[in-house]
Amino acid sequence: MADKARSRGRDTPNGISSSNGGGSDDSDVGIAIGTPRSRSPVRKQAFEIEDPASYEPKGVLSRISSKWGEFYANKDFGNIILLIALYWLQGVPLGLAHGSIPFLLKEKLSYAQVGLFSLAGYPYSLKLFWSPFVDSLYDRKFGRRKSWIVPIQLLVAVLFWWLGSHIDGLMRDPAGNIHEIMYMFLAIVFLSATQDIAVDGWALTLLSKENLSYASTCQTVGLNCGFFLSFTVFLALNSTEFSNKYIYSTPHEAGFLQLGPYMAFWALAYVLVTLYLIFVKVEYSSSEDDYGIVDTYKTIWRICRLPHMKQLIVVLFFAKIGFIPNDAVTQLKLIERGLHKEDMALTVLIDFPVQIFFGYYAARWSRGASKMKPWRIAFVVRLVCCALSMATVHFFPKDGLTTGYFYIVLLTKVAASMANTIQFVGFSAFITQIADPVIGGTYMTLLNTLSNFGGTWPVYFVMRSVDYFTRATCMMPPDKGVASYSCATQEDRDQCTKDGGVCDVHWDGYYVVSTSCILFALCIFYIFIRPTVLQLERLPAHVWRVSKDAQH
Repeated sequence: MADKARSRGRDTPNGISSSNGGGSDDSDVGIAIGTPRSRSPVRKQAFEIEDPASYEPKGVLSRISSKWGEFYANKDFGNIILLIALYWLQGVPLGLAHGSIPFLLKEKLSYAQVGLFSLAGYPYSLKLFWSPFVDSLYDRKFGRRKSWIVPIQLLVAVLFWWLGSHIDGLMRDPAGNIHEIMYMFLAIVFLSATQDIAVDGWALTLLSKENLSYASTCQTVGLNCGFFLSFTVFLALNSTEFSNKYIYSTPHEAGFLQLGPYMAFWALAYVLVTLYLIFVKVEYSSSEDDYGIVDTYKTIWRICRLPHMKQLIVVLFFAKIGFIPNDAVTQLKLIERGLHKEDMALTVLIDFPVQIFFGYYAARWSRGASKMKPWRIAFVVRLVCCALSMATVHFFPKDGLTTGYFYIVLLTKVAASMANTIQFVGFSAFITQIADPVIGGTYMTLLNTLSNFGGTWPVYFVMRSVDYFTRATCMMPPDKGVASYSCATQEDRDQCTKDGGVCDVHWDGYYVVSTSCILFALCIFYIFIRPTVLQLERLPAHVWRVSKDAQH
C-alpha cells in the first residue's frame, strides 16, 4: 500500500493532501485524519490515519467479542463451520491410526511390529493416484463433491460400527492380529484420504474469494480437534490410572472408555453429518469446471513437469526426514522410560490450544511476498526441538518422573507442535494460493500428497532402524543355567523379564537414527531447501497452473 502511494505520489507531485473527515480533494491519494466515526472513504485509493485523541482502547474480552461478531456475520459462516466438521471427521481416524493405536500396540509389540501398522497411514501419501476419479466422476444433480463425501462417510460409519464390537478383542492379542488390525485401519484411512480429496476441492468453491484463506484454518482446526479427541482425550479416558484417579470413586481394572464404544460413537457422528449433507446442504455445480479422467491425469503430468514443481517435489520428499524419529519414536521412548499414558495425554491437552492459536496466526503470517517465511523459520525451530526431545529421553530420571522434569517434557512437546503447526498451516496457505480451482481437488491433493509422502515414507524404515541399531543383552542370573541372549526388541525384553533376567542396553538405536536424521536435515536445509523455497515463493500464481485459462 505504501509502495503504491509513493508511486502515485511521484506521478502526481501535488497529489498528497490532508483533510479532516475526508475532504473532496481531486488527487489520487488522500490522507485523512479524523475520528473513526467521522471518516468516510472518499476514494478507493485513500488511506487514513486515525486521530490519536479519538482512539478508544478496547479490553481483551471486548476485542474477542468484536472478532467473534465479525466472524459470525461473515457470509461464509455456515460453510466455514461445515468445512471444520468435515475435516474434524477426518481427524478422528487419523488420531487413532497415528496416535492412540501405536501407543496401545507398543505396550506389547516391538518397534518393527508397530512400524508394520504404520503402513495403514500410507493412503494419505498415495491418494494422488485416484484423485482424478474424485474430480471427474460425479452426479451433477447431487453435487460434484457430495457424490463422493456422502457414500464415503457412510462406509466409514459402517466400518467404525463393526470395529466397535470387534476391535477390543483384536487388541487383546495384537501380535497375533496385527495384520487384521492394520488392514482394517488401512481401509479406513483410504476412505478418509478419498474424502480429503473431495473436501479440499470443495473448499476452493465453497468459500468466497475473500474468505479463501480460511480454508487452511478450517483444515487446521478440524483435523487438530479430531486428532485431539482420538489421541489425547481417548488415551486419558482409556487409562486405568487416570480413570481411577479422576473418574471412579472405587478402583476399576479397566479405563473409563474402551476403544470399541469410542468408535461406535463416532460411527453415529459420521451418520449425522452425512444426513445433513444429504437433506440440507445444496451444492451448486458448474459445467465449465468439467475435466475428464484422462485430461486430469494429463494435467497432473503437465504440472509435475513444470521446472519449479520438480524442485518443490524434491524439497517435499526430503523436508521431513529430520522430524520423523521425534514424531514416531520419541513419545514411545518416553513411555518406555516411565512416562505414563495419562501424562502424555496431558501434554497434548495443554498443547492443543497452542496449536489452534498458532494455526490461526500462521495463516496470516503466510500472506504477502514471503509466503513461506514462517515455514522456513519453523523448520529450524522444529529441528532444535527434535534434539531437545531426544535429550529428554536420554536424561529421563531413573527414579521416576518428577514434576519439574514433566514441565521440561511439556515445553519441548509444545514447542515442537507449535513449529509443526506453523509449517502445516503455512504450506497449506501457500498451496491454496497457487492451486488451480478448475481442478481444485486434484491440484490440492497433488501438493498435499507430496507433502504427506515426505512424512510417511521414512516412518517404516525409521522404526525398523531403531531395533536394527539397538544393542542389548539379556543378562541371566548364574543359577538359572540359561545363556544370555539379545533383547533388542520389545518381545525379547518381555521374554527376558519372564525368564528372570535383566535387559542391559549397550547402545540404543533411537539415538543413532535420530541424530543422523537431524544432521542430514540440517545440512540439506541450508544447502538446498532454503534457497529453493526462497526462489519458489517469489513466483506468481499463474506459473503454477496449466489449465485452459491459467494465463488469463
